[in-house]
Amino acid sequence: MLGNEGDREVQERIEQARREAARTLDLSYMELTELPEAIASLTQLQELNLSNNQLRSLPESLASLTQLQQLNLSNNQLRSLPESIASLTQLQRLDLSNNQLTEVPESIASLTQLRQLYLYNNQLTEVPEAMASLTQLRQLDLYNNQLTELSS
Repeated sequence: MLGNEGDREVQERIEQARREAARTLDLSYMELTELPEAIASLTQLQELNLSNNQLRSLPESLASLTQLQQLNLSNNQLRSLPESIASLTQLQRLDLSNNQLTEVPESIASLTQLRQLYLYNNQLTEVPEAMASLTQLRQLDLYNNQLTELSS
């Protein structure tokens, strides 16, 4: 994950958030290559910032963060999203910009509270039709992808 010093700081931040029942956690700029499993214990989190790391994938255990309203995963190296993202039904803002995503899972349709979805600067070639069911969506940014057409 990280060198000893950085790893220790991440573990301390997670432990402190758990003890304090924190609603927000900022792990941006921590050079993370993977998420520690301990993050799954932070079920009270409403905001999680994991931007500007080196994450290539997300664990299925992210699904336990069912109270999340804002999730920032921008500026990582994500290539795909787990289907378990569908469990984050309280999400209102999801930032996946500046990654290497080639597709968005159909399960994103379960995020019915989503108001803002940022997918710019990825490698998307299509957008799932299921996204049409995101009726609360107010901002959708698909700039700078490989899209050739959008479904009606």
